[in-house]
Amino acid sequence: MLIVDAHEDLAWNMLSFGRDYTRSALETRQAEKGTDAPMRNGDTLLGWDEYQQGKVAVVFSTLFAAPERARVGSWDTQYYTNVQEAHNVYRTQLDAYHRLVDEHGDKFRIIYSDADLKEVVSQWQAGVQEPPIGLVILMENAEGVRSPSELDEWWKLGVRIIGPAWTGTRFCGGTREPGGLTADGIALLEGMASLGFILDISHMDEKAVLQALDTYPATIIASHANAAALLKGVQSNRHLSDRVIKGLLERDGVIGIVPFNRFLQAGWTAKDGKESVTLEKVVAQIDYICQLAGDAKHVGIGSDFDGGFGVQGAPADIDTIADLRKIGPLLADRGYSDTEIAQIFGENWLSVLLRTWSV
Repeated sequence: MLIVDAHEDLAWNMLSFGRDYTRSALETRQAEKGTDAPMRNGDTLLGWDEYQQGKVAVVFSTLFAAPERARVGSWDTQYYTNVQEAHNVYRTQLDAYHRLVDEHGDKFRIIYSDADLKEVVSQWQAGVQEPPIGLVILMENAEGVRSPSELDEWWKLGVRIIGPAWTGTRFCGGTREPGGLTADGIALLEGMASLGFILDISHMDEKAVLQALDTYPATIIASHANAAALLKGVQSNRHLSDRVIKGLLERDGVIGIVPFNRFLQAGWTAKDGKESVTLEKVVAQIDYICQLAGDAKHVGIGSDFDGGFGVQGAPADIDTIADLRKIGPLLADRGYSDTEIAQIFGENWLSVLLRTWSV
């Protein structure tokens, strides 16, 4: 069973902290002792050895920068004050992925097509020693797109998934900043659909999501988002209402569950400690989606590991990404078959990509 992780902010970490994902997570932790990185972003959960141990074959690797109003300190270099600056930061992050692949092509591959995806997956399935990890580029917070006319350029450079929001953007409302699609947002989605981009509704405000579900003709996913129904009392538009989940199911979308304690247990803070949340909370989120869907074909993993939290913010059972495999036995205890567990681990995400690119 291969794992596909639908959300990792690798370039942000590479440029913010100099993290080297060709080495193990444990090596990175040792190297970062006494530096700002663990204090700012927690101890890393990601590394080459752990990808191999966990059989993480494909990662949706992001381009991400925050607007200056959300900048969290002088150390945060990945931010922008206007559209041109956003464009520049995102191009720099994309260059970082291309440089990673150029220098370590035996370890990482950018996936441009169904043929590329099948090639990477086949190496894992064939038992090749240390097969490469496929990178599917996801632009989170689309402010890097200056106009829809340049979407073709982003496509040629490898971007295949776009999420229009993080906070609110000129395209739509976002986390903590509600609002529907703007005229710019409608134009962006029209341009995306014409090229076959996958739309990621994570971070979009519900009003904008519902508009997109009604109008966006191409594939729609939530790369990293949890069900609001299991977070009683949490007043946040970051999580998915049943209405949105059902809309995604109707559109044959897939939702990536986030194993972040604050998204698993209402009111959790770092003071509660990682031991207060277990992987059973992740399994409950997965099961909730499956029960609404009536099958196991519409849920996966979108870890967001190293995306603002480290090992300290992950469930007790998680030390590195390799430990995501522990979800399997817990699902089996709930009656999930091996076939269903394989779908949840990665096959659902692979199906989304293959059916999108075969059109």
